[in-house]
This record gives sequence, C-alpha cells and structure tokens, in this order.
Amino acid sequence: MSTQPRKERKALHNAPVHERRARIASHLDEPLLLKYNTRSATLRVGDTVRVMRGEYAGTSGKVLEVNTRSGKVTVDGVTVTKADATQKPRAVDPSNLVITKLDLSDPLRRAKLGASEADATPAEPKPKKKAKKAEEESPEAA
Repeated sequence: MSTQPRKERKALHNAPVHERRARIASHLDEPLLLKYNTRSATLRVGDTVRVMRGEYAGTSGKVLEVNTRSGKVTVDGVTVTKADATQKPRAVDPSNLVITKLDLSDPLRRAKLGASEADATPAEPKPKKKAKKAEEESPEAA
C-alpha cells in the first residue's frame, strides 16, 4: 500500500488475475444488505444486477461474463447497436451496478455470506461443449 496514486495504479495494473477478481465487486441491494449484514459482494456469473448509472440506468439482468483483465462485467440486456444493426454486449464497470439477487449455488459463497442452504438457488446446468472431432465427422448437407 502506498499513498502515491501512481504506485497504486501501477500495482492495480500489474496485479495477478486472482487479486483482480476480488476487486470486481458491487454493493448489495437494500434487502440483501439487511439479510446478509454485508455491504458488498464479489460479482459472479449468474448474479442478477441492476445498472445504476449511465445510459442503461434502471436496466436489470444476469451477469453473463466477468472479465478480470479489464475489470468489467457483461450484463444481459446491456447492448450497443453496431453500424450493421447487430447487437453487441457492452461491458459495464462493477461500481455502477447493484446486486439484486445472489447466485448461492456455491457452498463456499453461502458460507462466506452466512446464508442457509434454504437460500441456495439451484445451479443451472452448463451447456456441454461439442467435441471438434464430432463436428468434423458429421456429414455436411450439400
């Protein structure tokens, strides 16, 4: 820890990924704050958040991706229209978000927050990735 902003910025920029992950956190919504008696939590894929600042203020959606390299979060429903009229997800800074619903499928996260197992949300099954060989071997329609 230094008092010089230049050294703090350098430390943040050069921090390893596991330390950067801990810095990607947002405040909890009022009911969650009272329930878990903590102000903020690290963002994870599956949490439901509300955008509080900027062009997308008031938009709610699930966290789709957490980018530890850039320190930004991709939220479902926050998109930018490109010149060819396609939609592209827009990264949002976690300081502009409020967590409205926590994904408590991880027992370690539940324990850290002091949540009971009754609070746990069932984990959604992850889609299975297709093997490259299976795609190459499948006959193509001519």
